[in-house]
Amino acid sequence: MTPIIIIGIVIIIGAIILVAIGLRNPMSADDSILQSRLEELSQKGEQVNLEKIELSQPFTERIVFPLARKLGELAIRFTPQNALHSISRKLELAGSPAQLDPTLFLSLQFFGAAGFGGLVFMVFTIKENPAPFSEAILYALGFGLLGFYFPQLWLGSKIARRQKSIRKAMPDALDLLTICVEAGLGFDAALAKVAQKWNTELSLAFMRVIQEIQLGKLRREALRDMAERIGLAEMTSFVAAIIQSEQLGVSMAKVLHIQADQMRMKRRQFAEEEAHKAPLKMLIPMALLTFPSLFVVLMTPAALRLVNSGLGKMFGL
Repeated sequence: MTPIIIIGIVIIIGAIILVAIGLRNPMSADDSILQSRLEELSQKGEQVNLEKIELSQPFTERIVFPLARKLGELAIRFTPQNALHSISRKLELAGSPAQLDPTLFLSLQFFGAAGFGGLVFMVFTIKENPAPFSEAILYALGFGLLGFYFPQLWLGSKIARRQKSIRKAMPDALDLLTICVEAGLGFDAALAKVAQKWNTELSLAFMRVIQEIQLGKLRREALRDMAERIGLAEMTSFVAAIIQSEQLGVSMAKVLHIQADQMRMKRRQFAEEEAHKAPLKMLIPMALLTFPSLFVVLMTPAALRLVNSGLGKMFGL
């Protein structure tokens, strides 16, 4: 097995690990698992045994994630506050995927760096003709950096996907919000109705706003916090319009109707922009895959005729 194939396998394994973490059930946190096990034992009438409950948890929850958290806590001591704030901000924009916090994310980066770098170093030193030690170290450092920044790339894709989903859902949500307000519901009740209608990132954001308002936070503060957690210019504009209408006493239904029209127009413009990018994105696969095949199909008969003609005999073909 060549080193290139082994390196490819290492990259695929790293991607699978990140996908597994991304698909981790948010309800699989320690407190949720303990609560479910306690309820199960109480329904069965069995005596509660904390050791038994701990051992019934998955291996990842008992061993892997606690070790990763300890490593992350150790790394936080040597990480600048600006970097920690940046990681926290990105996790917030991504919607806290798999309930990751900065400690787990930092440990994931170090695990990725150690795994990629260590495996690549082994590939170049254990093969039949081992590479020089300095060359192996150089490759290991390069792939270690790749493994360290691979979680950052994954987190960036999660942020872009979440923002795209919210941008796409906003016009329909604002239409329903407008209808509910025009029907006589208050803004909070209409927001709760919209949150119950769909199961999207936007509805989850609206539900969190409702919960914060119920806990005593002011509506304008809860809406501003939602806009910061999402990080979209459209959401910031919507929240500013709602707060301004509330302060000035403008009709909420009219403001929502205008905002829904603007969001629908922005969604159409975004779709047109993506459509204009399609030809450029298609150019690379066409140049690398389609055009060579066409050249082979079209030019092969002409080349065979030239070889069999007098011109081919002239050049000794």
